[in-house]
Amino acid sequence: MPDREDIAAIVLAAGSASRFGSDKLLHPVTLRGATLPLAAHSLLPWLETFERTTVVVRPGSRRFRETLMTALGATSTIELKWLECDDAALGMAASLACGVRANRVAAGCLIGLADMPAIPSEAIDGVRNALLAGADLSAPTSDGRRGHPVGFGRRYFDELLALQGDVGARHLLERDKSKLVPVEIGNKGIHADIDIPSDLQYL
Repeated sequence: MPDREDIAAIVLAAGSASRFGSDKLLHPVTLRGATLPLAAHSLLPWLETFERTTVVVRPGSRRFRETLMTALGATSTIELKWLECDDAALGMAASLACGVRANRVAAGCLIGLADMPAIPSEAIDGVRNALLAGADLSAPTSDGRRGHPVGFGRRYFDELLALQGDVGARHLLERDKSKLVPVEIGNKGIHADIDIPSDLQYL
């Protein structure tokens, strides 16, 4: 059985946000009684769950990183490892591969998205616990619908590193859905990704 520290946390924050019309990850959102950039809300439950989280960002993202570090506070950001992905423009698969490559020695990894600010920490912790218990593939579910984050055991790393395009690991999840260990979460935040401004109403 792997140790808790053997499971890596990876949050993808290198998208172009072209459908939102502006940098959605820095868009101010009021959630849980606090107004913060959208990506800061997304990172908070990871900071509560993991001692260290890799955040994959676009090249030249210094302003983005500094804004989030200010929003989260200095004591929280020491747990973040900022990873610039030179190939981020190629799509989500490239960013995902960058994150996995940087954590290649881990026994497994959780992949999250920086545009999902309502994911509860229990969803992250539940998926990590499933990997620790021996699952090779796990994700939270609500009302029978799979959400985020998704956990992958090390046996998937080579395939994750070979992904291409902008659909991430979706085809792996479809192919191996019978192997996926679901973690039932009574919280629809696991489905709430923000792609366009009107999506904010669902928060």
